[in-house]
Amino acid sequence: MPVQKKIVQNETAEIRCQLVKEGDYEQAKFFIRYFQPDGKGELRMDDGTLLLPNDRYPLDRTTFRLYYTSRSTDQQVIDVYIEDNFRQVVQRTFSWQNENGDKEE
Repeated sequence: MPVQKKIVQNETAEIRCQLVKEGDYEQAKFFIRYFQPDGKGELRMDDGTLLLPNDRYPLDRTTFRLYYTSRSTDQQVIDVYIEDNFRQVVQRTFSWQNENGDKEE
């Protein structure tokens, strides 16, 4: 699913996620973590868990939603990492521009 590109302070953007696995390994376990190189905000799981930057959290399902809430008026970027216990990592970057600053007159 596409993710919105503009956000205002205190607005929340939904990120819909689905893990697509190659093969079905019984021992596979998945984890999520994120880093925010630009801006300030909060990332939550759909169960309400607040994710802290660079901390790993177990994923117990392959379809889930993330909710990013802006806490600044600057450009914001988050890098989300999904890892498995076989040391494979997939990284996705999400970025938002502030919606207030670029309206045309």
